[in-house]
Amino acid sequence: MKNTIILTNEQINHKIRRIAYQILEVNSNEKDIILAGIADNGFIFAKKLKNILLDISSINVVLCEVTINKQNTLEQISVSIDSKEYENKSLVLVDDVLNSGTTLIYAIKHFLEVPLKQFKTAVLVNRNHKKYPVKADFKGVSLSTTIENNITVEFKGKKAIAYLD
Repeated sequence: MKNTIILTNEQINHKIRRIAYQILEVNSNEKDIILAGIADNGFIFAKKLKNILLDISSINVVLCEVTINKQNTLEQISVSIDSKEYENKSLVLVDDVLNSGTTLIYAIKHFLEVPLKQFKTAVLVNRNHKKYPVKADFKGVSLSTTIENNITVEFKGKKAIAYLD
């Protein structure tokens, strides 16, 4: 079976830039914003968002890497910064693909243990097969696929591609 390209490198770059502007618009009155990227691809996506946000604004962007076992989401979630750094701040949880919502919902649960000023989610590809009531506030593209389909996003240096396999 052949892979079907969903987003080319150029399209991904456009989507990331658009999402960065949307994040800025929602956080225009904030001095700080936390971008919490789910390892691995979500964190790479968050870094790309940070670079654009720094180019287009004076907002202080703090990156946070979220490590979660996607095969066993009940395991302890770890983050790369202390919870005091995101307490009462605006936080955007970032991942590459929103499939069933399992990873996102458990990551959201982790961040809800600390009072936040605002909480949003951003994904590059949003699938419409949610198992949990979680939504992407910022999304690059939404797709209706079969449950058996798999969407892969590959970030390799400055190149990126998203495809359906």
